[in-house]
Amino acid sequence: MTTFPAGGIPAEVREGVIAIAREAATAVLGVYDSEFAIQHKDDRSPLTAADLAAHRCIVAGLAALTPDIPVLSEESAHEVPTATRRSWSRLWVVDPLDGTREFIKRNGEFTVNIALVDDGEAVFGVVQAPVTGDLWYGSAATGAFRREGDRDTPLRVRAPALAPLRVAASRSHRDARTESFMARMAASVDGAIEPIGLGSSLKFCRVAEGGLDIYPRFGPTSEWDTAAAQCVLEGAGGAVLDSRGRPFRYNQRDTLLNGDFVAIGDLALPWREWLDG
Repeated sequence: MTTFPAGGIPAEVREGVIAIAREAATAVLGVYDSEFAIQHKDDRSPLTAADLAAHRCIVAGLAALTPDIPVLSEESAHEVPTATRRSWSRLWVVDPLDGTREFIKRNGEFTVNIALVDDGEAVFGVVQAPVTGDLWYGSAATGAFRREGDRDTPLRVRAPALAPLRVAASRSHRDARTESFMARMAASVDGAIEPIGLGSSLKFCRVAEGGLDIYPRFGPTSEWDTAAAQCVLEGAGGAVLDSRGRPFRYNQRDTLLNGDFVAIGDLALPWREWLDG
């Protein structure tokens, strides 16, 4: 059985997951650089050969690395009965290709996400950006890092967050509630906000490294969309909070859909005041 030291994971597991994320990124790029077909799932979300290639790569890699830890991947979650999933106290939560719409647009703003969840808590995560090669990893217990080659740079959120406040706006999911949230932000700081469009879990990583201050999200996401990036952000001193200010937890409910949230760097920001009344 895979054992984990208090407050972290073994270095060989950490490096193994990073290697798997990079292998999945290579598989994604193999499709990205070709002509590819687009299918649609039952919920009308898009699916490409890249999603499936990365899925197969990650599932096989994790099975070899930690054979006793089950994998919940976006591309196979429908095959896992809810009762079975809920019985897993420790699992990998995987989004093989986060930002498929951005992949289809060929704008480079998509990621590979792998997270370890233990008793409902996301305890370690890796986010890989295939096009740029950027990779972020971390946890609340050990800190967050950006890996470039073999070099790790520690990450820290921007705190205090000074005007202009930089707010992430989703490329594909911006809505009226997000606009309302940003309007309240702007009113509280005399208009000194800077909306920045960005896709996928890259938004969390930019908050973690101080390039953005807050990412509000209203409307459905799934647990695999947030788990890995939450680990990175928490490791850098930020948080992913629901509307009541509680950190996100995972595999605790029958549904795998998340509620509304804010991903935030400086926890002193009055984000509750910017929510709908």
